[in-house]
Amino acid sequence: MSKRTSAAASGSASSFATDATISKTPALKDNKQDLLLSSDVGHFSLVRALHLADLITELNGLCGILSVFSSLRYCIATGPLASALNTEAHSTLYWALGFLPLGLFFDFFDGKVARWRKKSSMMGQELDSLADLISFGVAPASAAFAMGLRTPVDHLLLGFFVLCGLTRLARFNVTATAIPKDATGKAKYFEGTPIPTTLALDAVMAYWISKGWIHEALPLGTLFTGTLLEFHPVAVVFAIHGCLMCSKTIHIPKP
Repeated sequence: MSKRTSAAASGSASSFATDATISKTPALKDNKQDLLLSSDVGHFSLVRALHLADLITELNGLCGILSVFSSLRYCIATGPLASALNTEAHSTLYWALGFLPLGLFFDFFDGKVARWRKKSSMMGQELDSLADLISFGVAPASAAFAMGLRTPVDHLLLGFFVLCGLTRLARFNVTATAIPKDATGKAKYFEGTPIPTTLALDAVMAYWISKGWIHEALPLGTLFTGTLLEFHPVAVVFAIHGCLMCSKTIHIPKP
């Protein structure tokens, strides 16, 4: 969610950034960017090209990956081949949701580190967007699937939600410089809801788990039950949230 703009990208209409606050703190000359573009590379050149903030961004992505793995583990534990893992099934699903606020912490923290060190890069900005997509797009959809949104129409609705997150991040990457700025150089508003707001959906899912409202007990049940069009109405909430993320008319003032 942090905006880490590089000097190389600040003058371009396709300035790369992710999904929260834009920092216009002047960056030092990015020698690591030169290392990435150089044809004369040595061992571990990619690792050496990463800033400290980039490594923190990777932790955001790791949280999303571990969340997806936890959702998969839950599906195994509650599937037809389930064994002793059943006793820890619900705790595994809580872990799937619990990794996501931790990802948000790293998402905020990487931007603070980048501004503190006055170093950023185009690669760091791209990493930020990709990590956000995993942690706040793919991971919540995976948790929803694990909880019982498993009909073909549910899959399409969850897929639409993830693609909206992907589209929003891509749009921001190419329009960051066009959004009006305040005196400090920070964007005045979010265009559409930021992708980390999917944590609200995570909180709702955690509440459902605590009440045992999963699988057949999901709120509102299913519509068109037994047909090819069967789906859970709660899956529509994900699609609506996706539309809000992609909206160009919704302007949310930044704190």
